Amino acid sequence: MSTLEWSDYQSFLAIARSGQLARAAEVAGVNATTMGRRLRRLEARLGASLFEQTRSGQELTEAGESLLIAVEEMASAAARISERASTEDGLYGTLRISVSEGFGTWFLTRHLPRFAARHPGLTIDLVANSGFLNPSKREADIAVMLSRPRTGPVLSRKLADYRLRLYASADYLDENGPIDSIEALGEGHVLIGYVPDLVYAPELNFLNEFGFAMTAQIRSSSINAQHRLIAEGAGIGALPCFVADRDPSLRAICPDHSVVRSFWIITHRETQNLARVKLAKQWLLDSVQAGRGQLMPD
Repeated sequence: MSTLEWSDYQSFLAIARSGQLARAAEVAGVNATTMGRRLRRLEARLGASLFEQTRSGQELTEAGESLLIAVEEMASAAARISERASTEDGLYGTLRISVSEGFGTWFLTRHLPRFAARHPGLTIDLVANSGFLNPSKREADIAVMLSRPRTGPVLSRKLADYRLRLYASADYLDENGPIDSIEALGEGHVLIGYVPDLVYAPELNFLNEFGFAMTAQIRSSSINAQHRLIAEGAGIGALPCFVADRDPSLRAICPDHSVVRSFWIITHRETQNLARVKLAKQWLLDSVQAGRGQLMPD
């Protein structure tokens, strides 16, 4: 194997695991042009094409599959070396945690600074967006997901339950009058929710669970955008209590009606015992225990 920059092998590994060059670039924190340049450089030095371009992305060639075995071994060895250094001198390296947008923005940001301060040698990537990185492809060390995966080389455990309620802004209620029943929501009120065909997890389809068929007129793939729309008085929508209850401009609508969902911790079987992963899992468990009142208010 030719001597090359380790970053070229890492780029190849990221593309192989994600199946898409653009997705791999996003995960690696570089632009797609840089990722593509590294791949072309690697292919030129090896004298072989490593991927075929398909409609869905990049698919490994026979040469790519052979290289993947070797690079996986290299990555595992690098992880073991990093782990020994961490054990001897404290935590070092990068910890990547994939979480939902709302949980990352409104809950974990309150707890992450203390964890980071305890481990100054650790670089922490908090990937909080609409969708999850895949621990089974090692796109993340830990993912906090909305359901338990049924397949793949991963381990999962329940992290916490959380409650959602319907909310409106105080200004919206002043303008439109009080709402004393779920049925009253069908009387000319604007509902806010997710874009159905862009929902990245079926657990986010919860509007109808509040008691009658609800159809959102204003829709967004972002829970943070939905929160801002509700806060600006655009309409009524369902929000996690740990998001909405921190906003003094919002009021719960029919608070006796709520929906409960769960968070799950997902890790890869081969990395579950790394010191940084074990400590991060415990930190997550401690954080949700400390914030249980925000996650599951009465």
